[in-house]
Amino acid sequence: MQMKKSSSITPLLVCIFSLVSCPVSVEEAVAQSAADKDPFAEESVDEISRKLENPLTTLWSLTLQENYSIIKGDAIDGSEWGNNLFFQPALPVPVGKNQDKVLIIRPVFPWVRSAIYDSAAPGGVIGSDTGLGDIQTFVMIGPNSAKGKVWGLGATFKFNTASSDALGQGKNQAGPAAMLINIGEHWTTGVVVQHWWSFSGDEDRADTSQTDLQYIMRRALPGGWSIGMGPTVTFDWKAPSGEKLTFPIGLGITKTVKWGSTPIKMRVEPQYSIIKPDYLGTTWNIRLQFTPVIKSPFMK
Repeated sequence: MQMKKSSSITPLLVCIFSLVSCPVSVEEAVAQSAADKDPFAEESVDEISRKLENPLTTLWSLTLQENYSIIKGDAIDGSEWGNNLFFQPALPVPVGKNQDKVLIIRPVFPWVRSAIYDSAAPGGVIGSDTGLGDIQTFVMIGPNSAKGKVWGLGATFKFNTASSDALGQGKNQAGPAAMLINIGEHWTTGVVVQHWWSFSGDEDRADTSQTDLQYIMRRALPGGWSIGMGPTVTFDWKAPSGEKLTFPIGLGITKTVKWGSTPIKMRVEPQYSIIKPDYLGTTWNIRLQFTPVIKSPFMK
């Protein structure tokens, strides 16, 4: 009988000894469990929203961007509409000594709807097409910083992946990319510049030389809100004189929320081109963004 009693007490003594000797307290264990369930628990939506304004943020994000465009010009009667739906995953990786820099490779997968233009056709349009456009990506490296002046340098590429001539330029292209952004307590301002030259592709299609400059000016508001603009200016160096520049302005609102433990950034921004090609160009563009943020394995 005595042996049975000792046998039943032994597991209890082992459990008590384990709890006493364990280096992690119950409170720490609970906190760790909560952090595992919500890796962004210690960051407010305002902090997350501000970090996402930086292309070199260490946050991982999966952006869906919808661009609905109204196109007008001398080449067509009335107006046409185009649609670009972009999927832009951004999975930056800290690199360098003490992880003091960030390397990002951000592809852009476009699903495009475009009119098929033909100057010989009545009205200048012979139909429309929908499908995959030219896939883009940029590779950039810069300092690992969440505020102040943030810069980045790298390269940018476009690939001849469009499913039809109407949906792409028919060329493989490459060039430099750079950014300079100032992330303040209330204001985020800066530019992201990319330039492409064609180097291969369809020999029957025109060579390309094009610059995109996105200028950013946004004011942070409490509760994950912000107001401002981030349009992209384009300059086509191969276009005829007077037809090279498209310069939009915009004003949009952004809201960052948490859906469960997942931060989501949402934006709507109408844009109007104050300068555009007379022959054919985008007059209005409505940009919608939906950006879930996911846990990076490199988050500290």
